[in-house]
This record gives sequence, C-alpha cells and structure tokens, in this order.
Amino acid sequence: MDFMTDRDVQKYMDDGFLVLDGLLTSHECDELKQRMVEIVERMDVPEHCRTTFSTYHDEQLKTQGNADYFITSGDKIRFFFEKGVFDDKGEFIVPKQRSLNKVGHALHAYEPLYKKVTHSPKVQGVAKKLGLVSPQILQSMYIFKQPGIGGEVTPHQDATFLYTEPLGKVMGMWIALEDATVNNGCLWFIPGSHNSGISRRMVRTPEGTFPLTDFIGKEQTYDDDKFIAAPVKKGGVVLIHGQVVHRSAENTSEDSRHVYTFHIMESRDTCWSPDNWLQPTEELPFPPLYTQ
Repeated sequence: MDFMTDRDVQKYMDDGFLVLDGLLTSHECDELKQRMVEIVERMDVPEHCRTTFSTYHDEQLKTQGNADYFITSGDKIRFFFEKGVFDDKGEFIVPKQRSLNKVGHALHAYEPLYKKVTHSPKVQGVAKKLGLVSPQILQSMYIFKQPGIGGEVTPHQDATFLYTEPLGKVMGMWIALEDATVNNGCLWFIPGSHNSGISRRMVRTPEGTFPLTDFIGKEQTYDDDKFIAAPVKKGGVVLIHGQVVHRSAENTSEDSRHVYTFHIMESRDTCWSPDNWLQPTEELPFPPLYTQ
C-alpha cells in the first residue's frame, strides 16, 4: 500500500498541510537524535556567539557576525543558539546539548544518516504522489525546541523566505523525532491559507550594505481562532505547503520536541529567486531528490 493515498493528496491540496504517521521507525528517529548529540558534542562554537559587548560598536559587530554566519550557511552545517545560553564571558550557562535552537542548513548533503532519510523511498514516494517531476532539496535543519526555553515561532509562510516564480513550488517535510504535542510546541496551521499568496518577502540587500537581508511588505495579522493544532507522533511527518500560514508556541513543558525538517522545490518550469537569502553554490548546487 502507498504511504500516501489519493485522499491524503486531496487533503493536502485543500488544507495546505498534511500529517502522515510512520515515515520513520522509532529506531530511525533515535539514530538521528544520537547522531545530533555527537555533532553537538564536537561543535566549534562560532566566535560571534561568544562575543561579549560593552559598546554599541561591539554589538554591531556581533549582529554583523550573526548575519554573515546565517547567510553563508546554506551549504554548511552551522549552529544557532537560543537566547540567554551564554554568560557575559561567552561561556555556557546551560548544558551544551540544551543550548541550541537549530542546526542547519545542509545536513541533507553532508551527514549520511540525514541524507538517507531525505532521499528515502517513502519521501521520494510522497513527491511522486504529489506529481513532482524534478524536485530539488533546498535546505535542511534539525530543530530542538528545548524544554522550558524553546522559543515561539510566530505566524509565517515559508515562501516569504524561499520564494519562487511561480509560487506554489516549495514544500516542507517536517519529521517528528519525538512526539510533537500541544504542550511541547507542535505546529498550528490556518487550513486553506495557502491559496492567498504571500504578503511579505525576505530578500538580500545590495552587496556591501547592511543588514544583509530585509523584508518587503509585512506579515499580516491573523485571527488566533483560525489556527488548528497539528500534533504528530514520533516518526510522523507534516507536509507544509510553501504558502500555508503556520506557527508554533514556545515550549514551556519539560519535554523537548526534536524535529528534522527539509524543504524541496519542483524545479521544472520554476525560477528560484536570486533575491532569496539561500542560494545554491558551486560546492553545493541544490541536489535532486530522486535517486532512482
């Protein structure tokens, strides 16, 4: 039996998102989590994260360092921390494993376990079921949503950051490596909101200017009552249309909510915006999803 049914396809088209159970086994989830423990254990903390600032100029340098580090992370594995995890000497005040917001953006290219999951037969099957002819992998992230400090993600559309012409060519695959519940910060969606275009874009600014990115347009305000929760069991996946409005609450529980997520784009008859923060590089062009 197909992992994804015709009815599932219709629900995804109608709502702009879909929860599917059983993409990964519990053991596969644990392998990805254990590998991330190893990656974090041996990470080099970027210097700008440890910078303590006593002057406005120091603060500007730190901001610039953060921006450079982010905008050049598309073809690397880099570390992004929660707020308030370093003291004023740049030392951890929480355990290292509890300090991170996410690791991104090229796990799918350089880490064999993550690469295997990204190109797995089930993932390729989902893309084929949705009629994708030539999908490419744009980016990947491991998101921790740490217990007690995992921050809120405000309402947004992924196409704000990953813009294509025409729209409707990008999809996120959000894999729960632990149960994602209303208590520990699961995703919430406005069903059908993927049909209304986008109101805001994040673009690169002209070379030599700062900040390195800026927003065109502004995020709309959304009625809280329109959001519905999308809890997902360990090993399940949420398919996320590039234009569907979604958010997640902060994690005030004692349970983490680890996720491996990546975005794919139908490259056929699609123009990837040169203004997007994320750009393919010589070292890492956007790899094709299909391997068979």
